[in-house]
Parts: sequence; structure tokens; C-alpha cells
Amino acid sequence: MANWTASDIPSQHGRTAVVTGTGGIGLQVSLALAKAGARVVIAGRNPAKGAEALEQIRQSAPGADVHFEVLDLASLDSIDAFAQRLRSSQTSLDLLINNAAVMTPPKRLQTAEGFELQLGTNYLGHFALTLHLLPLLHAGEQARVVSLSSVAARSGAIDFDDLQSSRRYRPMGAYSQSKLACLMFALELQRRSEAASWGIQSIAAHPGIARTELLVNGAGANSVPGLLRRYLWFLFQPAAQAALPTLYAATARMARGGGYYGPNRLGETRGYPAVAALPPQALDTAVAARLWTETEQLVELAPPVMVRCRTVG
Repeated sequence: MANWTASDIPSQHGRTAVVTGTGGIGLQVSLALAKAGARVVIAGRNPAKGAEALEQIRQSAPGADVHFEVLDLASLDSIDAFAQRLRSSQTSLDLLINNAAVMTPPKRLQTAEGFELQLGTNYLGHFALTLHLLPLLHAGEQARVVSLSSVAARSGAIDFDDLQSSRRYRPMGAYSQSKLACLMFALELQRRSEAASWGIQSIAAHPGIARTELLVNGAGANSVPGLLRRYLWFLFQPAAQAALPTLYAATARMARGGGYYGPNRLGETRGYPAVAALPPQALDTAVAARLWTETEQLVELAPPVMVRCRTVG
């Protein structure tokens, strides 16, 4: 694994990937997968940014098989519509990269269904998307689901008494909870895949501290995080480097289901892909099982749909 880079990605010819997010790490992941020969579907809420992403990839990788589809992770209806379109256009899916995120808006915002925006987008939206796509993944070839967490998950806690931050909203606290939830979801998905013989590997990754627009778009350009991003840019690794743990989890032969990968230097903030340290709270299987159950109720979805579709197919 030493100094693993995008040049180490095995051929992805014949494989189809869905990547959420049109910029930053999502763009770099889509570019690398397309260069390796995958058919890539970039999913995002902004068609203009989607068109820009396609243009950038096609300039860097002429002939890339890359497409854009509208997907708003803050809307369960949009997620359902996206999944229906995907299911109607193909019979299998090999990679799902749960990447897109919202980070630390200063005021509490809500999704279309009234969920706190960070939890709703970063975790609930990706949970719903994954469950919708389980039948396609089940039919895929050595399918993998990669869910992005964050170094912020270390300070996260799942607050079942105020999951939506309705009583008290702390921007970073809500973000940390959402990213811990993503990590626990990845681990629980692997446990359930093994128990039900779905044949899907679920893997988590985090980018360290990345030079993307996530901080600026969330907290604002003049916020403390935004100013740090602007003036201390040299502390943030480029998006292409920050994308490597995700790409390793998605493609490396040595990556394992239930694994967690991040950068290998300076407290996992930068460097090359390596096994990341799991926060102790992420290992609480009772909390993970409860979170899964409550999430199913919130998004009104459950994985048995995948089993029935697989049987019919």
C-alpha cells in the first residue's frame, strides 16, 4: 500500500460507477475512474456544475464514458427518481461512491422532508440512495459501496434524543455526527451484507484535510473555517491527493469489506492511503443497529426490497 496513487488503479473496463458530487473529491474520483476505463455516472443537484465536471473529465480523458444525472440528496423524492432512472437504464452497478456532503452551515437548515441538512444530506440521503441501488449492486461484479467519513467523526456522537439538532444546533457538532453516522453505516452495511450473503463489500474512507470548496460553501468564505481555508491553504492537501483513500477503497485489490482508509501522515490529515483508525464510538454495534433501524423508519426504506428484486431477476 506504500505511496499508492491513481496510477495503481486496476483496469475498470466493464465496470459502472455512481459518484455523488460534481466538484472537489467527487470530481477527482470520477476522473480517475473514467481514466481507468469505468463508465461513470456523476450525480449532483446542479446541472450546470455537472456539465462543467463532464467537460473537465473529457478534456483530461478524451473518450471517457462519463454521464451526469440530477440527484438532490436533500430530497427523498429526488433520490427515488434518480434510482428509478438508473434501474431503467441498466441491470447492474459495480461501484457506488457516497461522497457528496454539506459542511457546517452557520444556521440550522432542513431538507425537503424536514431533516437537519447535514445529517439529511451526508447520511440519510446516502443511506436511502444505497438501499434504492442495492438490487443493482447485488447484480454487480464484486460490487463495492464506499462511504466517506471525516476526521471530524472522531469527535462525533449519535444523539438519539436530538438526532435532528432541533433543540440545539451546533454546526460542527451536527457535521461530526453526520460523518460518524456515515462511518457506522458503512460498517453496519458490511455486517448485514455478510449475514444476508448480498455479495457487496461496504468500505469507509476519509480524505484527511482537503483543499476543496466544502468549507467555503458551508460555513461561508468569511467564517473562521473559510478564512483558514483561504489563508492557510498550504495546510490542505489537493483534492486529487485527498481522493486517493476513496479510490483505494473503491478499486484496490487489497481493500477489504468493513475496512476504513485515510491518509497516512500527520494524524491522518494528509499523505497516501493507509488503514485508518476507527473511533471507539464507531465500533458500538448496538448503536449502529439502532441507528440503522431508526434510519429505515425516517427514510421509509428497508433492504428486503433488494432480496425480492434479486429473486425475481
